[in-house]
Amino acid sequence: MTKKKEGSGLMSSAGLMRYYDSEETAVLIDPKTVVTVAVLVGVAVLIFNASYGIWP
Repeated sequence: MTKKKEGSGLMSSAGLMRYYDSEETAVLIDPKTVVTVAVLVGVAVLIFNASYGIWP
């Protein structure tokens, strides 16, 4: 029978450290802000379509 090596713990923890390090430097935006901006952009597109006569 062959034995499996148990030395893979260091490599897997290195990936987790990179994940947590990148999360600390990421820009965090509230989901409500994203939805609000999307709705406002959608309404602005509809208004511009209606004002330029593109509205069906």
